[in-house]
Amino acid sequence: MTARLKHKDLLGLETLEREEIELILSTAESFREVSERDIKKVPTLRGRTVINLFYEASTRTRTSFEIAAKRMSADAVNISVSTSSVVKGETLRDTAKNLEAMKPDCIVIRHASAGTPHLIAKSVACSVINAGDGAHEHPSQALLDMLTVKEKLGSIDGIKLAIIGDIAHSRVARSNIYGFSKLGAKVVVAGPATMIPPGIEKLGCAATFSADEAISGADVVMMLRIQLERQDESFFPTAREYSRLYGLDNLKLARAKKDVIILHPGPINRGVEISSEVADGQYSVILNQVTNGVAVRMALFYLLLGASKEEVKK
Repeated sequence: MTARLKHKDLLGLETLEREEIELILSTAESFREVSERDIKKVPTLRGRTVINLFYEASTRTRTSFEIAAKRMSADAVNISVSTSSVVKGETLRDTAKNLEAMKPDCIVIRHASAGTPHLIAKSVACSVINAGDGAHEHPSQALLDMLTVKEKLGSIDGIKLAIIGDIAHSRVARSNIYGFSKLGAKVVVAGPATMIPPGIEKLGCAATFSADEAISGADVVMMLRIQLERQDESFFPTAREYSRLYGLDNLKLARAKKDVIILHPGPINRGVEISSEVADGQYSVILNQVTNGVAVRMALFYLLLGASKEEVKK
């Protein structure tokens, strides 16, 4: 396999081949131990510059991209849109072109509008990483989810993954459907009829309105947050009713396989889509996901910015 991705950008998993996904995961595995060292740093990307341009709020994604860059000795610059020229009326393209004029090596962008990273990638010569665009994709989240499952179960091929919740507004769901199905998993999504997009099966999954049906026999259960910020109307009667039908508690979890693992991209709405007993229980790998997020983002910087493999071992 090639030691680099086929494109200068990572905009989504829909267009990635299985080989490329496996390359990212294996590279991330090699970087995972860096975070266990006393001195958590390698010289791999010394002299490189990464700009984090986030138009939406973020804790885990933005912080892990910054930590990943710094652990590889790159210079990380975080731009807060609320204090940038955007508030003065500067267009997105003008912002990107001005940043490009400062010669960065990579721009990591999160935006509320689907397709924004693709627009930026066409406008700049440096690499662009999609850190989430509207309800379209969140590729690095899906990659860290896959790395976590592979770490815990040994393989993704042949497993059953149940994704439950607000499928319609979830970029995480879309990227995970693409990624897990390409690696041989059976993906089943579940949620209220108002939150299951028509034709979702075309992405590579099965769909049901029953959480119990989706969870039954599942190796992995992924719970999703209800994304109220992307909704302009009510998609369910009450949070209590939603929790009763689709919230993950120990009773529903008993339908899954006995060695099931629980994923959640965060932030968690405790008592709504997941109970505290499950979120903090023995089957939860939610904090492992956060840890693996740094390794995955280190791998993406490495593969896109093209450092030599030998430097990883130093």
